[in-house]
Amino acid sequence: MTNDAKGATRSRRKTGAPKNWRDIFIAKLGETSNVSAAAQAANISVSQVYKIRRNDPTFARRWFGALTEGYDNLEMELLHRLRSGQTEYVDEDGNKRKFDLGTAFRCLLAHRETVAREKGRRTLAQEAATIASVNAKIDAMRAREAEAKRLMAGLRRNKTDTESDG
Repeated sequence: MTNDAKGATRSRRKTGAPKNWRDIFIAKLGETSNVSAAAQAANISVSQVYKIRRNDPTFARRWFGALTEGYDNLEMELLHRLRSGQTEYVDEDGNKRKFDLGTAFRCLLAHRETVAREKGRRTLAQEAATIASVNAKIDAMRAREAEAKRLMAGLRRNKTDTESDG
């Protein structure tokens, strides 16, 4: 989103986005957990990224993966601040700011179910890939065993044929 001369907010057009806008968006989303900030960094409108997420399952998976990563980062930062007692920091402009622990907790709680669901989906996908890989190896072993049996039967047949000829 950008502001025009009158201060009105307008959405960025998709055509202004760089070719790698998806990678930029996903990286920023993982860093910030903020769709608007990620869209702005990728130079694409928020409505456009939501539309693409609805229509592109691969992009949707990357999106939820980035959000999961972002909430993991927030949780780690929150733990660090709680353990160190560091609740204030200086922003990029040199302003002293206070880290809002309450909002961080509420944000983590609000998205706990989404994050758990995404982690469960990833685990399930990894398990399915592992099972498929093991099954493929077993199938290959069975095929090699069947070929070895076929070759052994041929050798036995040849041995029997030569013994009866002699």
